Amino acid sequence: MIACRAILDVPHALAHYLGRLLHAERRERRTPRHSRALTCFGQAVFALRWFRESRDVPALARDHGISRATGYRYLAEVIDVVAAQAPDLHEALRTAKADGATHVVLDGKLFASDRLGEQTTSVRGEQIDAWYSGKAREHGGNIQAVMAPDGFPLWVSDVMPSSVHDLTTARGHVLGALYWAASQLDLPTLVDSGYDGAGIGVLTPVKQPANKRALDVDTRTYNALLRSLSCLGERGFALLTGRWRSLRHITASPRKIGDIVKAALVLTHFEHGRLT
Repeated sequence: MIACRAILDVPHALAHYLGRLLHAERRERRTPRHSRALTCFGQAVFALRWFRESRDVPALARDHGISRATGYRYLAEVIDVVAAQAPDLHEALRTAKADGATHVVLDGKLFASDRLGEQTTSVRGEQIDAWYSGKAREHGGNIQAVMAPDGFPLWVSDVMPSSVHDLTTARGHVLGALYWAASQLDLPTLVDSGYDGAGIGVLTPVKQPANKRALDVDTRTYNALLRSLSCLGERGFALLTGRWRSLRHITASPRKIGDIVKAALVLTHFEHGRLT
């Protein structure tokens, strides 16, 4: 065995923030003092290493002097505690408006994960793997996210199987609040053409007519401007997956993807000064 030292490139304050959340959780559970293998700070560092480095949990557990089972349990605890701090959708929209946003961007992403053998019935009446995306050709979950005009992620949804279309997922988790934001806050939502028919206040590019007739110059300009603004939604997902490498392929049940992405969102908000 070769011993080595490394530096975890996350702010020291972020580990202390997680430590405070874990301390409050232990007090709520009435966990006896000195009964845990790791302190709150040590458990926070353990979880941050997993998020940042996407390390194998048994290897991380060995590094921290705990068993494999304890490592998985500690990581799940951190994910649940941090995900609970994720912002409410309506509050996120109010905050965006208060910060001067003229619009928000809605986008969806497939987060790849380990396989889950769960069957569902397709629109054609066939039995298919619920968590397998035929388009992406991999297993995972569909997450919807609302971004600020510059692409910074403000809110993420619960997970849906990757076989479910973006528009269907959005209808179940986010469109109702976006209608409210458009009517009550004068805050429209920009999306790509995959959300065509989403509803009032959700702006999509105008599709090419069925007769192949060319769009007029005003409509083409509208589409170009809308696409140039809505494409920034991809920046939000890139910010999450670029910073927290564990999101690139989640080695857990796809059902946990929602909580893991929410936890990563909270970590990102703290690093950018949106949480204290």
